[in-house]
Amino acid sequence: MWTCPSCGRSFRNTEQSHYCGEKPATIEEYILRQPEAVRDALRQVNDAIRAALPDAQERISWSMPTYWRGRNLIQFAGFKRHIGLYPGPQAVEAFADRLSGYKASKGAIQLPLDRPMPVELIAEIAAWCGGDP
Repeated sequence: MWTCPSCGRSFRNTEQSHYCGEKPATIEEYILRQPEAVRDALRQVNDAIRAALPDAQERISWSMPTYWRGRNLIQFAGFKRHIGLYPGPQAVEAFADRLSGYKASKGAIQLPLDRPMPVELIAEIAAWCGGDP
């Protein structure tokens, strides 16, 4: 177990990414709290989702940026080496043929930071999640 020296919370993984203290109130605040090296990719992901789901509400849910319209449509989060995109298991299954170059699991897709963000694909997945493909 690793204990964060700032907040005292314990985690299984050493240097586990987390929030010390109060969760961010907005997606932009979430992005600003991330390491500088991750912020540009997070903004690209956020911009793609926002454009695909202009009428969805922006929220923080489970400490992650979330787009919501009666339910959580899609979420994302920043990590040291990737952006996690969480469109749900049906979306991952629906886009499986286009996700072959990415690590994907039930409901989650890892977008490596050392490659360009696939903003068009992210927008298509977000629109699909919102029922507007």
